[in-house]
Amino acid sequence: MPTPNRQIRLAARPVGEVAPTDWEHVEGEAAVPGEGEFAGRTRFVSLDPAMRGWLDDRPSYLPPVGIGEVMRAGSVVEVTASNHPRYQVGDLVVGTFGVQEHVVSDGRGTVRVDPSLASPSTYLGALGMPGMTAYFGLLDVGALKEGETVVVSGAAGAVGSLVGQIAKVKGCRVVGIAGGPEKCALLTGELGFDAAIDYRGEDVRKALRTHCPDGIDVYFDNVGGDVLDAALARLAMHARVVICGAISQYNAESKVEGPSNYLSLLVRRARMEGFVVFDYASRYKEAAAELAGWIGEGRITVKEHVVRGTVDDFPATLQMLFRGENVGKLVLELV
Repeated sequence: MPTPNRQIRLAARPVGEVAPTDWEHVEGEAAVPGEGEFAGRTRFVSLDPAMRGWLDDRPSYLPPVGIGEVMRAGSVVEVTASNHPRYQVGDLVVGTFGVQEHVVSDGRGTVRVDPSLASPSTYLGALGMPGMTAYFGLLDVGALKEGETVVVSGAAGAVGSLVGQIAKVKGCRVVGIAGGPEKCALLTGELGFDAAIDYRGEDVRKALRTHCPDGIDVYFDNVGGDVLDAALARLAMHARVVICGAISQYNAESKVEGPSNYLSLLVRRARMEGFVVFDYASRYKEAAAELAGWIGEGRITVKEHVVRGTVDDFPATLQMLFRGENVGKLVLELV
């Protein structure tokens, strides 16, 4: 009997916040692996802010998800049948397999997961794209130096929580910006940040003056908008501003707002640079090895927000990112 395969496909281009009607819930038959291929059952699906950008039909670092296509997503699958020389039944494999219950792959762009080293879901977070993004964004793009002051927005998210902890490992002072007292308490308590600013309940500009009296050496931006403007106003000489994302702008129905304080870059002889983590693909093993070492030594704490459900829960779970409801890496575990 054929195996049913539930999928989430893009039904329409969202305008503003993604609506339930922008998705199509489809059930078909799971494909059978051919020569050089393997089949797998999805165990964990990654949910990331970048997904919102993939839904818009505009130029970006990746082509948009097409109408009628399975939603793009990283996931961990368990191999159920294999004609592939590298993979055997029972192996756990991470790759960009999309939001669906069953996959068939030729193995390109995939990596075997070692569950003895970390939870499989961690290969979608600290040892996956968010970890690579934090590592290369801070250390290479941000050119971090020991003793500097680092500020990171979206600090309780998958990337931000790692950026702050890596900066602490490197001997820096770290200030995180997050939404709500609970997240701020997590940053200064469990994650070891030196200070935290609640953008929902505090004046961010005033708080940055208090916590960064000598200015910001590296600002790692995940949110854009007013928070980016506030940070630009507090830059130290020769500061580096790392543009990783702008989650406050992703659901905007009007034109994206750029920084109004950009002349601070001139006054402070600073630079602002965007980056895409795929540019560092040849060095992923280097970053993963160092991150795994820090995690094993207890110098970095992995924070994951795992929602247990089905493929059909993907649309509602994705919305948690844009409402600030997740702490750490957001993952959908299929049960």
